[in-house]
This record gives sequence, C-alpha cells and structure tokens, in this order.
Amino acid sequence: MKKFLNKLALPVLAFAMALFVSGLLVAFSDSKVLALKGSPLSMIAKAFSTAGNAYWALFRGSIFDPQLTEAGFLHGFYPLSETLVAASPLILTGLSVALAFKAGLFNIGAQGQFIAGAIGASYVGFHFQMPIVIHSIAAIAAAMACAGLYGGFVGFLKARTGAHEVIVTIMLNYVAGYFLLWLLSTEAFLRPGRQDPLAPEVRVSSRLPHLFGTELRANLGFIIALLAAGAVWWLLNRSTWGFKFRAVGANAAASRTAGISVGRSTTTVMFIAGALAGLGGAVQILGSEPAMTAGVGGSFGFDAITVALLGRGTPIGTVFAALLFGALRAGGLTMQASTETPLDLVLVIQALVVLFIAAPALIKAIFRLKNVDAGQAVASKGWNG
Repeated sequence: MKKFLNKLALPVLAFAMALFVSGLLVAFSDSKVLALKGSPLSMIAKAFSTAGNAYWALFRGSIFDPQLTEAGFLHGFYPLSETLVAASPLILTGLSVALAFKAGLFNIGAQGQFIAGAIGASYVGFHFQMPIVIHSIAAIAAAMACAGLYGGFVGFLKARTGAHEVIVTIMLNYVAGYFLLWLLSTEAFLRPGRQDPLAPEVRVSSRLPHLFGTELRANLGFIIALLAAGAVWWLLNRSTWGFKFRAVGANAAASRTAGISVGRSTTTVMFIAGALAGLGGAVQILGSEPAMTAGVGGSFGFDAITVALLGRGTPIGTVFAALLFGALRAGGLTMQASTETPLDLVLVIQALVVLFIAAPALIKAIFRLKNVDAGQAVASKGWNG
C-alpha cells in the first residue's frame, strides 16, 4: 500500500500544481479582478472567488449538479454520466497507446485505428439485421477486426521492412480520415435523402444498453472499457505474450538472442493495440454517437497519447487519467457557460498536467520531496529502436 501511494504522489501533486497555475490564469485574466489592483487584499479575495467559482462550475459539469436534482436526485448525476461517456473511448484508445509503449513502440495511429473501428461498427450496425446482443457483438467484432488489421499492418511493415511506426501511423491517420470522407459520399454509407456526410444511424438492436436508465447517456461502453483495462493488465503481467512484449520493449536484441521472435511480437502487439482503439470507435458509435460523421474520431486518438503518458503507461493509471480528461471535457462547457471562462482553459489544464508529469524533478523540487518514486519512463525506444 505504501509503495502504491508513493507512486500515486507524483501524479496527484502534478494535477494540484496544474489546478493552481490554471486558477491563477483564470483569476488574473478576469477584468473584474484586475480592476481591483489598487486594493491588493480585495484583489486577492476576488481572485480566489473567481477561481473557486470556475472550479465549482467544472465540478458541477463533470460530477454532480445540485440544480438538476429538482427533476429527481439521479438527475443530479447527469454530469457524471457525461464524464463516463467521454472517458470510455479515451480509456480504450489510451490502452492502445500504453500497450504499444510496453513493447517499445510509439503508436500515434490510434486516431486512424479509432476511425477504422468506427467504420466497421457503423456498417454492421446499420446494414445488417440481427437479434439484440448478437448484433452488438457482431458490430464490436467487426470494429476490432478492421482496426486490428489496420494496426497490425503497421507492425508488419516495421517487422519486415524496418519502417518506423511513427511515420507510418501518422500517414495512416490521414488515410483513415480521407477514406472516411470518401465513404460518406458513397451510396453504401450516405444516409438516404441527405447530401452532407452523414451515415445512417445504427439499428437499435446493435446499440449498447444504458447503465442508469435512458435519461442518462452512460452506457455499457464504460464497463467494456474497464474490462479491457483488466484484460490488458492480465496480458502484460500474467501471460507469456505479455512477457514477450515487455522483453522486446526492454531490449529487442537480447530478446532475439533468447529466442523471442521480435517481428511476430511487434506485429501482434500492434494488432492488439489497433483492436483496442477500434473498440473505442465501436463504443463511440454504438453507445453515444449512433450516426457516423466525418468528425467521429474527434481528438480521441491524439488525446490517448496524453492519457497514456499521464497514466504512466499502466492500464490502471490509464483508466484514472481517462476519467480525469473525461471530467475536464464534460465540465469545460459548464465552466464556460457559468463563469464565462474560456473553454481553452481546459486544454491549458491538460497541458499543464502533462508538463508537470513529464518533469518529475520539477515537482520534487517544488514540494521538496526526496523519497517519491518518479516512476519508469514510458516512452518508446525512438528513431534508433
């Protein structure tokens, strides 16, 4: 327990520092605060009040809003439901990046793999008629297969030709995005009677059930994401393949000498990473966005890199990091509407969290910590790997 708390200290302190610095930015960018510069005490009090109101609005928009309880106590947790909806695909795409990290690979292609999964889930979801449950399983399987092959192709190229996964995945992100735009202009994917790029909604039989009733959007996708995190933890820490992945990530040459097929491990881990990102696309389509659009991928794939880094490349850490980012995403709109705080501040908080996490020596120096574990680096081996 002490070891766990020791590892937890650095991310918590980094988040606290990010909130503190962001609070200063909120307070001293407010014209009402600056107008009190002639009275320092009043200015400080107003600054605390402004920052406090902004963070209270962030809490109301991401966890619990007392104002919504008039329609029923459960309605007060509507913001938490939105946080879970936003966090579910982030958990899965974050796991995709984190798993590749363990094998010494930098999977920047989670965005393209997410789109590939969304395409597969959407097509099976609206094109076929199947019984409930079976339809959902088929759509998820299609998403994971499409994205797994998309990610596995990157691993295959690296194993056979030495092509660097960073360059290949960046290019494949563009390929997936433009391929989606083209698909949405074809008869197979364009909704009848529409000219804008909008696919038909997936059938009700394929959609994931809600967790807390139809009034809250939280759905089974969050449970699927947690199960996937547990599966990745087991894969990495309890399976032979996980041992091979970690061995290749630590030292590919030594692994090859020990009889481990580096090429097969690279291809396999990228296939699984792609499948995880594709599962995120399926959760998005079958859970909260039944009609696929050109912007279905959003920034999930790129945010996944930040989530994996914040989670220190571990499945459990990735889950908590994704929940944090989901809360910031869900609460940012309420913070903007209630306090007129720019929505860009949420992005600033995310950036500051990553900055402080990436600079453990800075946090240890600020708080004068000596025995806090800075953790292991999660970055891949880089250009010479």
